[in-house]
Amino acid sequence: MAAYLARFKGSSRSHTDSDLRCYLAWCAERSLDPLVARRPHLELCIRWMQEIRRFKPSTVSRRFSVVTGFYRTCVIDGLLEHSPAEHVRRPAVPPESPTLGFTHLQFEALLTAARDSSNPCDFALVAMLGLLGLRIFEATGADISDLCDEHGHRVLRVCGKGTKIVLIPLPPAVGRAIDRAIGTRTSGPILLNTRGARMDRHAATRRLRRLAETAGVRITRAHPHMLRHTFVTTMLDAGVDLRDVQIAARQRRSAHHDAQVGPARISTATRTTSSPPTWPPAPDRAVGPTAQAHGSHGIAE
Repeated sequence: MAAYLARFKGSSRSHTDSDLRCYLAWCAERSLDPLVARRPHLELCIRWMQEIRRFKPSTVSRRFSVVTGFYRTCVIDGLLEHSPAEHVRRPAVPPESPTLGFTHLQFEALLTAARDSSNPCDFALVAMLGLLGLRIFEATGADISDLCDEHGHRVLRVCGKGTKIVLIPLPPAVGRAIDRAIGTRTSGPILLNTRGARMDRHAATRRLRRLAETAGVRITRAHPHMLRHTFVTTMLDAGVDLRDVQIAARQRRSAHHDAQVGPARISTATRTTSSPPTWPPAPDRAVGPTAQAHGSHGIAE
């Protein structure tokens, strides 16, 4: 297990460790040695995740990919002759994310509720996710020491996917929200939970749902990633070029994929439940019949 986890670093290691421990716990409950498990055992594990735990297909696929990688490493290291996960059937995962972003009015109401909240970290959380498009682990992992100036601009140093370091320019409104959350502190995390410790994704989800309730936003199971979807959708609705949106969201897309799918149908991952935006798109943004039929779409991870 340690040899397998050594292949990862940062948050990827902690997430992989969590998923692998879930599988090992499943084996322990059934007195099953993981190195003796065979394909039928893994099929039963997948069925358990689907029918007993009620995990979504994407969650089942992600967790089982960790198990597959673990057994692949065992084969490489000579512990097993072949991987029992090699021919296991995984659940079908839709290519497009079903996640919906907030509508423009919902996002404005959420910003207002966060600004009026007695907890200054609420406004900083919504601003960092919805106005900067940060992923939740990027926002909660940001420290006060990550704030700096580059070429006369105030920026936030963010550790993204693959531990890649990027500098995100801070709009004045986001900068003020962060300053309000920091207060007089000179070190430590930017976002704190109610106990004064670093806010994690679970605490962020609870805060966001409480804000949505306060703002009167009726949406089922609001979660932080919806704000990243809203960030991308808002930019596309405002007429920002698709490639510029992908760069701003640090979303890697191949030219082959864009050429095949087309800007108007890149994905439904960030579609909102609102009607078309009230402001017109930029003059240089062509809106053809296909785009009008499908609406403005974007990508968010």
